[in-house]
Amino acid sequence: MSEKTSAVKSFLKRKDVVISAKRYGIDALGAMAQGLFASLLIGTILSTIGEQAGIEILVTIGGYAKLATGPAMACAIGYALKSPPLVLFSLVAVGMAANELGGAGGPLAVFVVAVIATELGKIVSKETPVDIIVTPIVTIGVGVLLSLWWAPALGAAANAVGGAIMWATDLQPFVMGILVSVMVGIALTLPISSAAICAALGLTGLAGGAAVAGCCAQMIGFAVMSFKENRVGGLFAQGIGTSMLQMGNIVRNPRIWIPPIIVSAITGPIATCAFHFQMNGAAVASGMGTCGLVGQIGVYTGWLNDIAAGVKDSITGMDWLALILICFVLPAVLTPLIALPLRKKGWIGENDLKLEL
Repeated sequence: MSEKTSAVKSFLKRKDVVISAKRYGIDALGAMAQGLFASLLIGTILSTIGEQAGIEILVTIGGYAKLATGPAMACAIGYALKSPPLVLFSLVAVGMAANELGGAGGPLAVFVVAVIATELGKIVSKETPVDIIVTPIVTIGVGVLLSLWWAPALGAAANAVGGAIMWATDLQPFVMGILVSVMVGIALTLPISSAAICAALGLTGLAGGAAVAGCCAQMIGFAVMSFKENRVGGLFAQGIGTSMLQMGNIVRNPRIWIPPIIVSAITGPIATCAFHFQMNGAAVASGMGTCGLVGQIGVYTGWLNDIAAGVKDSITGMDWLALILICFVLPAVLTPLIALPLRKKGWIGENDLKLEL
């Protein structure tokens, strides 16, 4: 290793610039989902409650929360990448520019641009006597210039990929119902963000419905399947919190993942083919499952959106039946049934699903 290469590596280490799949694909992406949750998703929920209850102030609060979506995502990414304060505060402008210029694919544009702007901002931070001027100029300048240059193309690309998935799901609801449900469900349990992925791709419609089904299969499935080991605390921690809690157990025994994955492969096509179950609320809700019941609130919001757009007359009993069956009943019934022979075979042993709560 040359002295120059060694010096660069030492400098990047001092600046905490770590180029790795974990830092960007797990830490930054997961934080971006939290930024989305704390802005767009919460804003949508508050606006919906306000509209339905006739509480205008909630609609107003929700509107402002939704306006902060880009800055919230960018700042969350900067926080995950351990930005100094001046870099973090400068990301407000970067997130706003990237999200606005990225259009429907704004979240992907924010992710790419914010990561680069953050790392370059960290590199120049505290390297000059006029840090209070240099760091914001570099962070905002790079971020906004990249947004002007890349964000429209990134947004269009994400929108095209999401559109292709939704088109394929409409064309082949059975096959795509399985694929989308299984893949998004797996992403939800892995230490990456299914919500951020769905938001970046703008995944709604039938594909969004399949994504909701897959996420619910993982969360409710693990919650009920592990009730013997984790009791009520585990039921709520996984069913309303996250199935990611089982990741450590999955690493130790991957076979415990089989029942929820099989269930997601069952409920996905049931959602798309039998019920034509759709998510037409915020795309981020497609990847949330039953976490805080955000997925279900998103579906309900989608019904209201469809009614307002004139493509749906009213919310029917069949709509509610589909929501309850796909999100709760089928995962709760099928997962432990599928797990039963695996337990008898010894593939799932005693306490293999035990959580340290």
